[in-house]
Amino acid sequence: MTGDFEIGARARARCDLLGAPPYSEVEGQLTRRFLTPAHNAALERLTLWMTSAGMTVRRDAAGNLVGRYEGETPNAPALMIGSHIDSVRNGGRYDGPLGIMLGIDVVEAQRDASRRLPFAIEVIAFGDEEGSRFPASMSCSRAIAGTLDPAAVLGMTDAEGVTLADAFTAFGLDPDRITDAARKPVEALAFLEAHIEQGPVLEAEGLALGVVTAIAAQKRLMVRITGMAGHAGTTPMALRKDPGPAAAECILALERLCQAGTDNLVGTVGRLTALPGAFNVIPGAVEFSMDIRAETSATRDAAVEAVTAEIHAIAARRGLSASVTLMQALSESPCDPGLTAMLEAAVGHLGLPPRRLPSGAGHDAMVMAALCPTAMLFIRCEGGISHNPAESVTEADCALAAQAMLHFIDKLERRERA
Repeated sequence: MTGDFEIGARARARCDLLGAPPYSEVEGQLTRRFLTPAHNAALERLTLWMTSAGMTVRRDAAGNLVGRYEGETPNAPALMIGSHIDSVRNGGRYDGPLGIMLGIDVVEAQRDASRRLPFAIEVIAFGDEEGSRFPASMSCSRAIAGTLDPAAVLGMTDAEGVTLADAFTAFGLDPDRITDAARKPVEALAFLEAHIEQGPVLEAEGLALGVVTAIAAQKRLMVRITGMAGHAGTTPMALRKDPGPAAAECILALERLCQAGTDNLVGTVGRLTALPGAFNVIPGAVEFSMDIRAETSATRDAAVEAVTAEIHAIAARRGLSASVTLMQALSESPCDPGLTAMLEAAVGHLGLPPRRLPSGAGHDAMVMAALCPTAMLFIRCEGGISHNPAESVTEADCALAAQAMLHFIDKLERRERA
């Protein structure tokens, strides 16, 4: 048991190490965006840990880091274990990286036991899950799953006006080869992602681990309300075409519609920008993001349609124009029933009540489902807090997660040898 606890402690400590420069772009907080020097530094450190664990390591054409622990026979299909290495701005240390570190730990356990399996194990650090630099998220897992449309993403720009294609080039990657990262279904046995819950359910019920049943459907949209810029002191209120109050009304409409919804419908405005953004200028336009999620695509889409209609009605009533642009759409993703049952049994093997629950947050696992069967393990986080520097997990819970993953691998081995 001591060795198992050390596994959990090591995974948590490695996440902590990556929580500061050079693995963060900002001193005093964790901000690690896709294709930045901080991202590169994290990949270099992960390469050392993966190599030490007995893996061969490579960077693929989409900027993912892939460590492979070979099976009994070369080129065997792989159990892929992974999560994302990028972060939101001023985020927490465990959202994403913990799943990677636990993957490295379970490979180290195989190496220490001189054990080879009828399948390989690959640990993947996806480069971009959060979408904190470019508008769309999960571009790296979509590249591996073979569902990425390069024409739709390479022209996207970050806040500094840098295109994704140019960022690829600056990072030493060829944007024209991004689809080379795609894997064939015969190469992938299954995908397992361990992740902090990012919610309060497990803590409220006194449980360390949970087994995910499905990941919610989501859409990301950008809204632009356009009016007329003017002087803040000389333009009478009755003669203004101010998109600011209209945007506020639209955001309240989103809140009202989602509060009245079903299937755990939620809506979030995470980005709001007034243009040109001066104290003494009535904005000429206001842009804001909308993130709308529900357990089913039907409920999500109905909410998107309803709020879009209200946005256009609000703008027309105020003499303004509005546009709503879809940036990303992800359907709900049920986890594989067979793998979910195996993971549930692995948790039960530890004497823990196997708690099933859905994920309202999006994860790379929902994208990888297009390539292979998926399973997902949740780990309790303090207060349910995530995307926040206060994000916290315990060493003991990390140890239990690692042990559950090892039992899952044992069960998968028995299935493959049967």
